[in-house]
Amino acid sequence: MAENKVKITTEFIKLDALMKFASMTGSGGEAKAVINEGLVLVNGEVCTMRGKKIRPGDVVSFNGTEVTVE
Repeated sequence: MAENKVKITTEFIKLDALMKFASMTGSGGEAKAVINEGLVLVNGEVCTMRGKKIRPGDVVSFNGTEVTVE
């Protein structure tokens, strides 16, 4: 699994925005679709809330890619 680190300068970033920002998906619409389908893990658990607040230390996994937020 490819592991990447993404640094944010705010308190949190929404899950769909993070996925687009980290190039895990090609668009926000694609991120919304894969989140709704239950294909995205946040800290090892399926997450279907696209507006979930992702904070530093959280790990998002999708399609063989893992992103750690710093």
